[in-house]
Amino acid sequence: MNEITFIVEDAEEGGYIAKAINASIYTEADNLTELHQQVRESVQCHFEEEKNKNIVLKHI
Repeated sequence: MNEITFIVEDAEEGGYIAKAINASIYTEADNLTELHQQVRESVQCHFEEEKNKNIVLKHI
């Protein structure tokens, strides 16, 4: 798997949540800049040995 796709939604309490479609990854942040960083860190933690994943964020 070379690409991880996330669905980004507005969180009820404010901020954003991101859920991966094709992996068990979930993260949240107060703004989109922080969310992007959180997603990158979550992907790196989930796939420690595999680098260079393409990340696609889809805000709905």
